[in-house]
Order: sequence, then structure tokens, then C-alpha cells
Amino acid sequence: MDQLSNRPKIPDEISRRRTFAIISHPDAGKTTLTEKFLLFGGAIQLAGQVRAKGEARRTRSDFMQMEKDRGISVSATAMSFDFKNFRFNLVDTPGHSDFSEDTYRTLTAVDAAIMVIDGAKGVESQTRKLFEVCRLRDLPIFTFCNKMDRESRDVFDIIDEIQDNLAIDVTPASWPIGVGQDFLGCYDLINDSLDLVDKANRNLSVASIKIDGLNDPELQKHVPKDLTKKLIDEVEMVKELLPKLDKKSILEGHLTPIWFGSAINSFGVKELMNGLGELAPEPQVQKASPREILPEENNVSGFVFKVQANMDPKHRDRVAFVRIASGHFKRGMKLNHVRTNKSMAISNPVMFLASDRELADEAWAGDIIGIPNHGQLRIGDTLTEGEELRVSDLPSFAPELLQSCRAGDPLKSKHLEKALMQFAEEGAAKVFKPNIGSGFIIGVIGSLQFDVLASRIELEYGLPVRFEPSQFNSARWISGGKTDLDKFSSENKQHIATDHDNDLVFLTRLQWDIDRVERDYPEINLSATKEMMR
Repeated sequence: MDQLSNRPKIPDEISRRRTFAIISHPDAGKTTLTEKFLLFGGAIQLAGQVRAKGEARRTRSDFMQMEKDRGISVSATAMSFDFKNFRFNLVDTPGHSDFSEDTYRTLTAVDAAIMVIDGAKGVESQTRKLFEVCRLRDLPIFTFCNKMDRESRDVFDIIDEIQDNLAIDVTPASWPIGVGQDFLGCYDLINDSLDLVDKANRNLSVASIKIDGLNDPELQKHVPKDLTKKLIDEVEMVKELLPKLDKKSILEGHLTPIWFGSAINSFGVKELMNGLGELAPEPQVQKASPREILPEENNVSGFVFKVQANMDPKHRDRVAFVRIASGHFKRGMKLNHVRTNKSMAISNPVMFLASDRELADEAWAGDIIGIPNHGQLRIGDTLTEGEELRVSDLPSFAPELLQSCRAGDPLKSKHLEKALMQFAEEGAAKVFKPNIGSGFIIGVIGSLQFDVLASRIELEYGLPVRFEPSQFNSARWISGGKTDLDKFSSENKQHIATDHDNDLVFLTRLQWDIDRVERDYPEINLSATKEMMR
């Protein structure tokens, strides 16, 4: 958190922006929550369902054919909408660990994260991983405990588990009344009001009932006696045992407020959105070299954190997702592309509502816009109004699974190269070209990605491909002096490949190979990550 005391006041247009990602384990209800956000923000008229049958609407954020088939999100999507006097920029990320790299990068472009937890399962493995990344970046975290209308665990157990596993303090912003079949709604601890579920139409929450503390007779009119007693006892325990709501601790990432509800029944979602508006940070200072970027600066700057190819199947387009880091962007502006030092006129920037997009006439610091391009923009690129700034902190991770890839039709190998390079620039996979032999080696984090790639190459390029086991099972980026590198490359020819940026890569079979290099070539550096900053 930047503590510059002499910073000018952030313009209202910037300070009303809230840019956040939603993270969770697969199936905790992340995409459903996204839909409800859009519904309450007035962006859609009818919320979709992930597992929609027949005429039921599909969710907005899962728009790829593959996502519809499998009922999971495989790519992060961005959505912008207004709620009250705030402008929300929401990024839905894939929960499945096979796509975690996309999520890691997305977290560099947001100022806060919502962690969705399944009330029956508590903290799951992938939630833990993603949380660690938020930790590294000191992101403020807001927690939503979902599926309270199903049989779920004891609320105190869930809070203990979050505190123990994730080493963060928890403060309840609301408290559930009953669980499963008996779930009546929540008591709002911030505003001292009752929010009840409408039993007749579970998609409607009854208007909030304002009460004056838990001893108000009004409470008993709406909540059965046994549940009232339980609620009073539990809230007293909460006030005694758990930390108070403190905005400063939330913004520093030490404390997470938790709301309870049911996303599919739209319950608790509005309260969470109000909480985000009130408690989440405005656009933050962006790390870059040689200096940090402040959101209130007049000059526009932004960076690419994601590239998505073929979002529109009718055109082979590529859209670079850009987080505006400072200034007030207007359509038609010329920005300098720092990596190539070329000027780019941004004539058709778009705002997203998942797969729907509209031309963006303007954007402010904190917003996420899409810039259609033909491959000039890559992940990690910075755009400025002339100053040489490079945004840092966008890592690329070494793949954990490697397979060789061949075109079903040998005559189409050129086409295949083009398709693979596109996916590499999108960050969907690592593509290595071995110095010896033909074909490509594809590196991914999880095996599901191979299925996704094969189906996308066939759908988008009309190329059937086959993936075959490779003799290698790990890759490391190589760095060192030019003479050392040349010597190392010529002595280890069968292990050397280049990635899509033409950077040298060492392909290994065993940990022993890596140990050997570290022993025999002390001047050579092997790295499992690569900064995506050029």
C-alpha cells in the first residue's frame, strides 16, 4: 500500500472504480456468483446457469464451446458494469488447477479478490494455492461462503479452517440464521438488519428489516424462538472471539470479511456487492520499473495481462486485455508500445461483458479494456504516452507436463506452427521448438489443457492434431553470458529448444539433468519462471 502523503486527490471517476477477481476451487459457485453480480448490476436481464438444460440460459462468462460442454471455466473473462455509484470491473478466473497460470496473471491486474468457499466443503486445495498468490501481492480478500441453503458445516468450523489454513483473520460481515432446509437468511452485522429468504420464491430476498440490536422484539416476529436464541448466542460469541471489522486491516490483506449466502438463489449477493463498494480499495499504485505508476497521473499507461485468440469465431482476431494503470484513456489515442518502441493508434478498444463487447469511448485507471490486434501485443507488454515504463510482476511458469504435437495431416505442419504460436502468445501453453528433430513440444500445467488445446485447434483452425508422450518431462529457461551459452548449447544439443520468444530452453528428463548442469556449468542459470516483461 503506497503511503505517499503528498499524493494529489484521486479524481472521482477513478476512485469509484473497484477492480477485482473471483477465485475459488472448481464448483464452489464462482461463475454463478458472477452471473448474479451482472444481474444486480443491471447488465443482464436473466441470469444463466452453468449446467443449463434445454432453454435455460447459459452463463455469460463461459462462452467458449468447450466451457459449455464441460460446465467449467477454462479462460479468465472480464466484465464491467455499474452498481449504485460504483463502477465494477470483475474478472472471473478458471478454478481448475490446470489453468492456474491464467489466474496468477489475472491477479496482477486487480486490486482485490473475492474468495468463494463451498459451505459444505470449506477450504479446498486450489483455494489454498490461489490464496497464496493473493498473499504474495498483499491483495485484500473478501470471502463469500456459498451454498448455505444446502447442508453445510458449522459456521465456526468454517471460520476456524480459514484462519488456520490461510493464516488470515476473519470477521463476519453477516451471520447465517439456520442452515440447509432451515436456512432463513442472514443477520447483517454491519448494518444491524435482517435479510430474509423468500420461501415462496427463493430467487427473491425479502427487503431488509431494520432492527435495533438483537433484543428488538421485531426479530421474534420473523425468526422462530429456538433460532433467535441460537443467533443471539452465536453473535455474542462472534463479538467476543473474532476481530472487529477494520477497513485498514482489510486493505492491508490481514483481515477478510465473510458474507454467507446462496449464489444460485441470489441470496447474500447484494450485501457482498455493497461491502465491496464500501470496503474494497480504489485503483492502486502499479509496480513498474524504473518507477511506480500512480493511478491519478495525467498520462495514460496500461499493461497487457492476458491475450485471447479467436474470441469471435467469425474473425481470427486476438484481443489483448489491458488494465489501465493511470490516466484517462480516450478512443483513438496514440500510445507507445514500449517493447518495440512503436506508436499504436488505439482506434477500436472494447469493453467486455464476457463474449459481448461494445466500443469503449473512454476508460479510466482501474478499467480493463480489450485491444483487438494481429499479434503485436503480448502478455507483459506496457503501453504508455511516451515514457519508458515496464510493468513488472507478470510471471510465466515452467510447465509440468510435456508432450510432442504433430498435425494429423503432414502437409499442414506450417498451419499447425501458426496455430501453436498463437496459443503460446495467448499464454494457453508453452511451445518449444527443439534444435534437433522436427515437430513441437507443448508444455502445460495440467493434462486437461491438452484436451482444451486439441479441441480449440480443431474448432478454430480446422486442424486435427495428435499429442504423443515426449521423452522430456520438464523445462527450464537458460540465461548467462553469450560465450557460456554458446558453449553450453553446443555440448547439450539434444536438450536445447527455443520458446515462442526465441529464448533458450533446457528440456530435461530427470532432476539429475538439472543437478548436472548446476554442477558442471556454474556460470549458467536455469530458471523455472520467466518474467513476461520485455
